[in-house]
Amino acid sequence: MSRFKLYIEYDGTRYSGWQKQQNSKTIQGTIIKAAEEIFGGSKLDIQGSGRTDSGVHALCQVAHLEVKTMLAPEIMKFKFNDKLPHDINILEIEKAGLNFHARHDAVSRSYIYQISRRRTAFGKNYVWWIKDKLNFSKMQDAAKEFTGMHDFSSFAEEDKEEKSTKVLIENIQMKEEGDLILIRITGSHFLWKMVRRMTGILVEIGRGNMSVKDLKSLLSSKSHLPAKYTAPPSGLFLEQIIYKGDNNLKELVSTFSVSKFKNSIYRK
Repeated sequence: MSRFKLYIEYDGTRYSGWQKQQNSKTIQGTIIKAAEEIFGGSKLDIQGSGRTDSGVHALCQVAHLEVKTMLAPEIMKFKFNDKLPHDINILEIEKAGLNFHARHDAVSRSYIYQISRRRTAFGKNYVWWIKDKLNFSKMQDAAKEFTGMHDFSSFAEEDKEEKSTKVLIENIQMKEEGDLILIRITGSHFLWKMVRRMTGILVEIGRGNMSVKDLKSLLSSKSHLPAKYTAPPSGLFLEQIIYKGDNNLKELVSTFSVSKFKNSIYRK
């Protein structure tokens, strides 16, 4: 058996998340089906670095493939992309050590969330359009409270597979880019719906409905309030899985700029 490292991008709009499920179309399930066709029924295993929810996208999900094959990684990539649908793409495949594990070997992960300040005909599946005026500086100040080790039980859906609700948030970056507000969250790992609920609370602070004091209270004691403000999956992108020795994250830029469609024909 050989083990390979797969770098994958996908538009999660049509899928019920990453993890393979019975009677649901998922990213992992679709890739496994393609692999079974490529390797002709050979025993194989594909495991991702972590789950993404229904409707959530990935700029670079990482998975490992274990299979007995003589195919070169570049040939495998072409074969996969010939069989996969248009909204799943294998960016790269490389040989990995037999002990490499996409999830267990990851040291941190980063997500990007995109909020649009205007309605968009083209980017609906990739942003959260918010009509209300948002105070960006208040959101930016509040985001600092998330950094460090905290119990994020208030921000997560209950999950029997999670042994602990404590998460180390290494960094949060926020940026205004045209009509977009970009939020990048980097952490040791993430709980189910955690990033979307963190984003939802930041938006409520930006709207003026909550304060930094409220946020501190949510981090210090269990509350079901963040669930009420869960941001939609459309604006969320798994950006990068970081392993020991990887380079630092690149500059924070939008994945889909709603501003780029403003040309000389349209003047505000």
